[in-house]
Amino acid sequence: MKVALDAMGGDHAPKINIIGAIEALKNYPKLNHLYLVGDEAILRKEALEHGLNLNDPRVSIAHAADVIGMAEPGAKSVRRKRNSSICVAMDMVKDGTADAFVSAGNTGAAVAAATLKLRCLKGVDRAGIASPLPNEHGICNILDAGANPEAKPEHLVAYAIMGTAFARHVLGVKSPKVGLMSNGEEDEKGTTFTKETFKLLKATPGIDFVGNVEGHDLFETKLDIVLCDGFVGNIVLKSVEATAKAVSKWLKTEIKETPIRMAGALLAQGAFKALKAKSSYETYGGSPLLGVNGVVIIAHGSSTGLAVRNAIRVAVETVEHKINPRIEEAMATLPEPVTTAQ
Repeated sequence: MKVALDAMGGDHAPKINIIGAIEALKNYPKLNHLYLVGDEAILRKEALEHGLNLNDPRVSIAHAADVIGMAEPGAKSVRRKRNSSICVAMDMVKDGTADAFVSAGNTGAAVAAATLKLRCLKGVDRAGIASPLPNEHGICNILDAGANPEAKPEHLVAYAIMGTAFARHVLGVKSPKVGLMSNGEEDEKGTTFTKETFKLLKATPGIDFVGNVEGHDLFETKLDIVLCDGFVGNIVLKSVEATAKAVSKWLKTEIKETPIRMAGALLAQGAFKALKAKSSYETYGGSPLLGVNGVVIIAHGSSTGLAVRNAIRVAVETVEHKINPRIEEAMATLPEPVTTAQ
């Protein structure tokens, strides 16, 4: 298993990528080789500072002279900066040097590079990001979380098929349940877009479509995939993350108000740590970009070393379970009008 890591990607790169690489090499024996893609001089310096042994035969540096900044336009930057760490790492997947790509860098650039260089799988018109959220029953994946903000109903049907394949074959869910994000659970609720999507999903074989779902269902209902366009999905994801941070901050403030509360918090320290681990994006690592002809994992821009380590784990697991052939098999069963969406 060979992974190309965009070592210059992320708000705190390259430090967090070096730390994540060290942990991944230590913990994942199936990781045969990890390519650190980025400016060689900078990466060698960081490796020395943080104790990454570059004499280890399982790790090497692939030089990339440029970096696509977090605020740069995705597609334009990919075309302009062909020697960027994102482009060089994606090329390594394209030519078979690496089995998977991992980046905490510019999401738009990573999606654009994957689409341009790897292309979409047969039957897939638009790729989508599946981002995990913890809920009462396990993990619920928002699909799409930002790759395709102007989706068509046909695209969401493909997301349902791809998300089902991912949940079943990578996450081990026997019968993944799929919901459609709307403003009410009734069949007739929603916009013209969601109503048309609902009709197509009801007629789609191979998925367990439970109908429309609302925001609270993300956390309370047994759901494995919640479908939406990338615009809505990205807003939902960022709102949830911001809410979790705000609640954590408020809780800490309230606990410090009295000695009794602080004593109680000390007794409940184990529960707080478990809750933090369950709710933190670091635990889940990265989100797969489903639908491209290669394994691409998008990590959070503010990733820590732990998050990068787990993103590499997700990459290894996704390659190991051969998700793309599973997706192509499932897409081949769809009616022709759906598989040829324009």
